Amino acid sequence: MRAFYQGAHFLTAAAKLEQAPEDIGREVAFAGRSNAGKSSAINALCHQKALARTSKTPGRTQQIIFFELDDERRLVDLPGYGYAKVAISVKQQWQQHLSHYLECRRSLAGLVIVMDIRHPLMDYDRQMLDWVRHRDLSILLLLTKADKLKKGPARAAQLAVERAVSADSDRISVECFSAPERLGVEAVQARLDQWLEVAV
Repeated sequence: MRAFYQGAHFLTAAAKLEQAPEDIGREVAFAGRSNAGKSSAINALCHQKALARTSKTPGRTQQIIFFELDDERRLVDLPGYGYAKVAISVKQQWQQHLSHYLECRRSLAGLVIVMDIRHPLMDYDRQMLDWVRHRDLSILLLLTKADKLKKGPARAAQLAVERAVSADSDRISVECFSAPERLGVEAVQARLDQWLEVAV
């Protein structure tokens, strides 16, 4: 168990980028469809049960949530996309804040795009990839809920996603993940270590 991530705690919630913490240090952001298991993944990585709010109402998180690891490092929970039953005008506002964050945040060192392994690379996931392709940003495609598939189909799904992004394989990697079974936790923590420049 990595004590560094276990020490993560809520820092602030920002409805727009101007309310975010000072843009210094390094941070890794988590994005994904509202029902992809993003909050559960963050909680599993930080060995906590309720750090990131999980909800039976997907799309409830409408702010950018910052979790502090230490004075210079943060994890960021971006608003879930593609599912919430809200007005189109609100969705457009979320997208505006998301794109502003992804394009302008200098301390952003890496992006984790969380996808249900049974439904990867849907339209909003591809849109997220398009948003960040012009930035020199490392990306991890995290295939959650891998426990819902047997090992063979899970591996096949991972290979299919890897093929789909092979043109950007130098900066996009793919990992299977299961919060209940803690599959992939150590591998993802190792990736976060690199991005956040954590001394191991």
